[in-house]
Amino acid sequence: MKILKIQTLRGPNYWSIRRQKLVVMRLDLEELADKPSDVIPNFYQGLIAVLPSLVEHQCSPGCRGGFLMRVQEGTMMGHIIEHVALELQDLAGMPVGFGRTRETSTPGTYQVVIEYFNEAAGRYAARAAVRLCQSIVETGSYPPEELAQDLKDLQELWAEASLGPSTEALVKEADRRGVPWVALSARSMIQFGNGVYQRRMQATQSDRTSILGIELACDKEGTKTILREAGIPVPRGTLIHYLDDLKTAIDDVGGFPIVIKPLDGNHGRGITIDINSWELAEEAYDAASGASKSRSVIVERYYQGRDHRVLVVNDKVVAVAERVPAHVVGDGHTSIAELIEQTNRDPRRGEGHDNVLTKIEMDRTSWQLLERHGYTLETVLPAGTVCYLRATANLSTGGIAVDRTDDIHPENIWLAQRVAKVIGLDIAGIDIVTPDISQPLRDVGGVIVEVNAAPGFRMHLSPSQGIPRNVAEPVLDMLFPSGTPSRIPIIAITGTNGKTTTSRLIAHIFKQTKRVVGYTTTDGIYINDFLVEKGDNTGPQSAQVILNDPTVEVAVLESARGGILRSGLAFESCDVGVVLNVSADHLGLGDIETLDDMARLKSVVAETVLPNGYAVLNADDPLVAAMANRVHGQVTYFAMEPENELIRLHTQRGGLAAIYENGYLSILKGDWTLRIEQAVNVPLTLGGRAPFMIANALAASLAAFAQGVRIEDIRAALTTFEPSVGQTPGRMNLFDLGGYHALIDYAHNPASYAALGSFVRNWPGERIGVVGGPGDRRDEDFVTLGQLTAQIFDRVIVKEDDDTRGRPRGDAARFINLGIQQIGIVGRCETILDETTAIQTALNTATPGSLVVILPETVSRAIALIEQRQPQSPSTLAATVSPATVDPQSVSRV
Repeated sequence: MKILKIQTLRGPNYWSIRRQKLVVMRLDLEELADKPSDVIPNFYQGLIAVLPSLVEHQCSPGCRGGFLMRVQEGTMMGHIIEHVALELQDLAGMPVGFGRTRETSTPGTYQVVIEYFNEAAGRYAARAAVRLCQSIVETGSYPPEELAQDLKDLQELWAEASLGPSTEALVKEADRRGVPWVALSARSMIQFGNGVYQRRMQATQSDRTSILGIELACDKEGTKTILREAGIPVPRGTLIHYLDDLKTAIDDVGGFPIVIKPLDGNHGRGITIDINSWELAEEAYDAASGASKSRSVIVERYYQGRDHRVLVVNDKVVAVAERVPAHVVGDGHTSIAELIEQTNRDPRRGEGHDNVLTKIEMDRTSWQLLERHGYTLETVLPAGTVCYLRATANLSTGGIAVDRTDDIHPENIWLAQRVAKVIGLDIAGIDIVTPDISQPLRDVGGVIVEVNAAPGFRMHLSPSQGIPRNVAEPVLDMLFPSGTPSRIPIIAITGTNGKTTTSRLIAHIFKQTKRVVGYTTTDGIYINDFLVEKGDNTGPQSAQVILNDPTVEVAVLESARGGILRSGLAFESCDVGVVLNVSADHLGLGDIETLDDMARLKSVVAETVLPNGYAVLNADDPLVAAMANRVHGQVTYFAMEPENELIRLHTQRGGLAAIYENGYLSILKGDWTLRIEQAVNVPLTLGGRAPFMIANALAASLAAFAQGVRIEDIRAALTTFEPSVGQTPGRMNLFDLGGYHALIDYAHNPASYAALGSFVRNWPGERIGVVGGPGDRRDEDFVTLGQLTAQIFDRVIVKEDDDTRGRPRGDAARFINLGIQQIGIVGRCETILDETTAIQTALNTATPGSLVVILPETVSRAIALIEQRQPQSPSTLAATVSPATVDPQSVSRV
């Protein structure tokens, strides 16, 4: 078997709208192409020996063991690899359940689709599944050590990509609320929401957390000073910088017992508590100084009591946990070393902060505590005896947490909330030492020992004892208070032809509302009138640029076939999904072989429409109109034919639609007709003589109206949006070159050729075409282009793109010429493969009153060649082009 390609999907996609994290592997079964599993010797036995847990896979039989039944009866290897890849992830602690396997048009080659938790792990699982199955085919088994290594590698990949318990809780809460989020590529930041509504978090530090509050919290001595001056109980303490000052400092705090800790330490590093001798104090000073970035050390009075962490979010106490230092409890016959080993085998314990609990590791303070009690690691503790192994109660050093949220005294709640305000933190972890958290601190001698910025959440999310607290909820409440949006409106546009023009027109309409509009097209990423990045930007990465921008108030996203296939959509849902048309283009690429396949791909945009959003569908295109059955939101239609039966039935039921009637672009709502503007007054329609542009304008108007844009604003946009180089480069750009005209359009498939022809055929003078097409189309597509060319033009120059996309030079032109010959053409036809030479030849030989139509590979180059000839302002089309009868059938194809 051979893996031909592996790609990762990250959003709604061709395979699934809801399951957005998928790996798609294109797999050539090679010698196994005609061998189902039941004819492969000992394969079934080898598979269940290696992965007996596959018995839990139900597959199509719908019962336990269903998949293995399929293997016994005979199924193809691609299907088996799908299940193995899912099971490997499950065994590694990443339960996934969605998979699909489909044979492509190439016999023996399959698309194997599997769900993933982590991208790298999903890709690894796909490759490992192929390796495992190949081994069983060849040897009847798969070495146990290889399987163990695969699972270990998968676990490590998952651990490396883990967000951490605090961040993981926040993104889960965001998912629950439908708040979009994305991991940014710098400083481990997570963006919640998008556009102008976005908020950012770094662990548990928000974009509104005061930098002064953070600096103060990191300055432990400064924190104590501020709190003491506010009348808040804090430990007696002093700051020193040299060992020579230690004795004086101990005297200043009232003598032993004391605590020594670094000024700017964290996670309990360098802290020693309950110090009762000079020798231990000196050693503790060295440890604290070494853990302090500034070499500054705090000496404090040691206060007896239990260690508590009080979490304050947005000025409210939301959780309280008692933290118990790492310890073991004797049983009368097991050594301390063995007890530590037993404790660390708890599956909840892991390395660092990624697990609910952290494994216990011995350090300097551990040995000091053992020595203080006369213990060694070989000591057998009496039953019930507690041996503490750390001086501090941090979870990161192996401690445990006990939830005390319901126990804290109201006065202590008030005090903790006041502390967070005094320090200036929106999210604060306040450390309190007190014998009894249920009593006021002042009554029992409790003190606030520390205030922490960006406090960890895991002790509250998963306490060792007590009730877990959803502390992510108040954080999301703070980021997005009730009634505050987290999403900007997203208008997504797809279709075979007209996407860029429609996207630009929708953006132009929304600009009339004075909002900042970000939009993506085949020629660039834009924010209002400014170009962010030039080039074909219709994929998810380009869309993410707009959604991540904090200035954007409305997103208009052209969503092309390629981006959806390669990565899925960049957004989970949209407010308006526009599907313009489905026609033959790019067929045979990416395993999209038929028009039905293409329609299924384009329908992804319609299917992501929110329940209260709108799908804008072309009622004249049966493939598009049928998408209504898969839409979860509200359906609207547009059509060139006012008597369209689907439109009639839809509006009778009170539905919303847009039609072209009596020369007007109009909105229908039930019995009401709202006329927007006459087509003759809409420059984009070239005086009402470009029916496919009228259809694009209808779709754009309907999308905007569905989003609440006023008719007046839509009208203003339609009458000021022109098919010019500035607003729609390469889309019906007409130039007056004195004695003749030139038209540039990016038509490149049969449907767009036919639509263009509905305008060009009405030109009164000679019609000259400079034609070609992208080299990655099928031979029959080029023949069709040639046939259409012969029906549109009087004279033709056939050229080719500079990038032939793998075809031999001259091959595409040969098939176009074949199509022209099949139809025949009045006048002459010549082949000039170089695009620049072909354009110059056509312009140089243009006859008076003629129209030179250029269908370029590079729009900017074609425009530059024309502008060198200093074109005049376009003349009035009414005087140049004869009236045309709108052909609804041609519109439905564009």
